Amino acid sequence: MKHWGGIRVFQGSSPYMIFSTVLRGMLSSIGVYVFFFATVLTPGQTISAHPVPANETSTKTPAIVIGFVGGFIAHDNPVHSEVQLAARLRKEYPTGVEVETFESYRGQRAHRKILTLLDANHDGTLTVEEKQNAQIIIYGHSWGGAESIYLARALKKDGVPVLLTLQVDSISRPGSNDTTIPTNVAQAANFYQSHGLLRGHHDIRAADAARTRISGNFRFDYEESSLNCAEYPWYDRILVKPHTQIECDPIIWARVESLIRANLPLVAPSGSAQ
Repeated sequence: MKHWGGIRVFQGSSPYMIFSTVLRGMLSSIGVYVFFFATVLTPGQTISAHPVPANETSTKTPAIVIGFVGGFIAHDNPVHSEVQLAARLRKEYPTGVEVETFESYRGQRAHRKILTLLDANHDGTLTVEEKQNAQIIIYGHSWGGAESIYLARALKKDGVPVLLTLQVDSISRPGSNDTTIPTNVAQAANFYQSHGLLRGHHDIRAADAARTRISGNFRFDYEESSLNCAEYPWYDRILVKPHTQIECDPIIWARVESLIRANLPLVAPSGSAQ
């Protein structure tokens, strides 16, 4: 076997066969180079197995649901209703809705997460359009309820609107105010009870009633309730019983969930028609 210009040719082959083999090899090599230069080195050329129309290159901003648990509870503790609600929403809305839960003291982390999700073109800066496209819902219990309002205020400074805030037996931190709803919030609701060592604020109000609708301040009474919240720690069930009962009350969270779903009109749940 001999080599002609890197092409293997068997000994004993006729000149015609040798010429044909060499020619085929040259043509094959030329074809490779032509393809390379035509597809790779041509200025402005983009290689794509499935060309994407120009109007489909941007990523649609998801609706965002942020939940805050109370006290020093872990953000993923499955015993707590805030976490259970988030799990149901993730299951029902596998696409188009981003659902996250945070500890009550992780407001800054939640804030950064929201800004990242709103940055549809990933350039590190929110445009006016990206801000206007925001669909944000924030809910929480106890300190988490208060953190919902603190986060809404932080988003107001960014010029980002909020669809809905939901507070369940909201308790503010010392020196803070969680009863005045900022003007970037379109709708707010408050669920509270008035007994025990820890009790939620009974009256939220809009900073500007023309821009924020207060759906209601809904009072619940657990003095004669048999709701025992068996999966919650014993000290919660004894020391702050009503405050714990409102957190584990399925009626409360059904109403919270209903309000959240009502504010996700552009996204159909899993299995539903678009």
